Amino acid sequence: MALSLAGKKQVVEEVSKGALNALSALVADYRGLTVTEMTDLRAKAREAGVFLRVARNTLAKRALKETEFECLEESLVGPLCIAFSYNAPSDAARLLRDYIKVNEKLEVKAIALGGKLLDSSQLNTVANLPTKDEAIAKLLYVMKAPVEKFVRTLAEPHGKLVRTIAAVKDQKQCA
Repeated sequence: MALSLAGKKQVVEEVSKGALNALSALVADYRGLTVTEMTDLRAKAREAGVFLRVARNTLAKRALKETEFECLEESLVGPLCIAFSYNAPSDAARLLRDYIKVNEKLEVKAIALGGKLLDSSQLNTVANLPTKDEAIAKLLYVMKAPVEKFVRTLAEPHGKLVRTIAAVKDQKQCA
């Protein structure tokens, strides 16, 4: 079914709005997926906070112009869907990686992260990136470790003194 000019403008506007707030974008070939499988993928995307849209390549190219995802332009060939991550850069990659495990017909073509184009072989790397909360927790752990070690180092002479006095006391009680 042909889209009217207003429909095309709406698609371009939706995709460009999605690209403006996104942290990462993935382009995947959905050939071979049934309507039910695609509906299931869209439902999982909504649950994960990922914007998933099927759009014509010419409209997607127009929507991605002057965004950090303009690097995806050459990858937009064939029937593709675009997934944008909003909460963490790894959300869309994790969603598509997990869906590919269930349904191998879906194939990731390209990944854009930080304005750079990544090959589809980097899918697992991007999917394993920590979420914001995980990254903060790791940072706090790394910041806390030297302080803990310093405190233990400061407390050690006192502990050693107490253990030495206790050993002398035990030795005098035995003698």
